[in-house]
Amino acid sequence: MLTTLLLGLPLAVPPWSPAHAAGTDAPSPGSAAEEYWSPQRMRAAEPAVVRKAAGDTGTARPGAGQGRETGLAADPVPPSHPFEGLPQVGTFFWTDGSNTGRFCGGTVVRSPHRNLVVTAGHCLRSPDPKRHLSFVPQYHDGLKPHGIYPVDRIYLDQRYYDLGTAAGARWDYAVVRLGARADGAEVEEVTGGFDLLPYPGYRHPEVRLIGYPGNSDTTHPEPLDCTSSTHRYTSTDPAAPGDFLEIACAGYIGGTSGGPFLVRDFTGYALIGVIGGYHTGGDFPDVSYSSYFTLDTLALYLHAVRGDTPAGPRQTVPSSD
Repeated sequence: MLTTLLLGLPLAVPPWSPAHAAGTDAPSPGSAAEEYWSPQRMRAAEPAVVRKAAGDTGTARPGAGQGRETGLAADPVPPSHPFEGLPQVGTFFWTDGSNTGRFCGGTVVRSPHRNLVVTAGHCLRSPDPKRHLSFVPQYHDGLKPHGIYPVDRIYLDQRYYDLGTAAGARWDYAVVRLGARADGAEVEEVTGGFDLLPYPGYRHPEVRLIGYPGNSDTTHPEPLDCTSSTHRYTSTDPAAPGDFLEIACAGYIGGTSGGPFLVRDFTGYALIGVIGGYHTGGDFPDVSYSSYFTLDTLALYLHAVRGDTPAGPRQTVPSSD
């Protein structure tokens, strides 16, 4: 496995037993999620974070080219197009404190227990209630082609909780541990998964960007797909410091948060980023960002593999988020 090779050490993990394996009469979390998330409820869900305006093409994005190894201002912006998606890429659904359905993207990564998904930290950082929190691989058109998987635990870096979405933008990723489907299947057993690749480098000539667009009025029935190059972006915003992956792809409005940056590797694809990071993914729909995956990302992954107690908000949380 890739993480084992990167560490140069065998990955020792304790035996795991599903969190839902208990009562005999109560429905399993997988069954409850399957029953709750009807096509109508999934279609009605709104983006977790509205980060970009649907009608804003970003043609006059301020400061384009500043802090970049290669400025994107003069480069043509590759178009995106809707498609039926990939089995490994899907959508988290939940209801918030006002009982409004929310969604955010995620990607299945290879793991010993075949139950981990990576998404953007800003999707799940809020302490607001997240009822019926579940993951639907390859969601499109109100369908659950591979079933639905309840969330067991959410792993975010403690610094992201403490610093907030701006100052902590370098850690805007989350590893989510899922419960089994209603029939007991783990998500990776059904969909397969991608390698999680820390320290991938910033320059890649071909990166596949996938995202589920939506705004407060409508959700696109299918995800968007685009292939473009990535570059290094060094933030010029002192409130959101750090170096980020930057990619130009048209049409990635609010709702696309958590969508994957994918590069080809010998197993198929590797995950090198998720839409998020700088300004929770960017201020304009034609340029998106990701936090840079490091050993901090790998440490979070290993916590999720082991089933450690996740970090969480402290009593004092930055008021700006």
